[in-house]
Amino acid sequence: MGLITVDLRDRKQLWEQLVDNVRDLILQGELLPDEKLPSVRSLARELGINPNTIQKAYSELERQGVILTLPGRGSVVTSKTDDLMQRQKQKMRDELALMAARAAEIGITRSEFEAMAQSAWRAEKGKEEDV
Repeated sequence: MGLITVDLRDRKQLWEQLVDNVRDLILQGELLPDEKLPSVRSLARELGINPNTIQKAYSELERQGVILTLPGRGSVVTSKTDDLMQRQKQKMRDELALMAARAAEIGITRSEFEAMAQSAWRAEKGKEEDV
């Protein structure tokens, strides 16, 4: 498949990296609803890691409602990717609320905070254009 990757030097557990990677690929539209994921064995071979690690990641993704495992068909992306997007947006709102509260605590004004957010957004958009 080539899209799913892990970083062996990352301190995060491999199965957690896989969960995050698959979720991100779905949110970015790289993996579409009803698209088949690689089999546990083939992905383990491709990444050079233990199949049990892949199975743990797939089980967690299924528990989260991100993928479905269908008998005889393997694992596929669920057609309910809107739920995943809504959960990610809520997580982002929560993180922004914490950042805003912290900014207020240290004396950053609303306009300064908004300017920082806009600057960060522009910088991130600039990275995408460089790719």
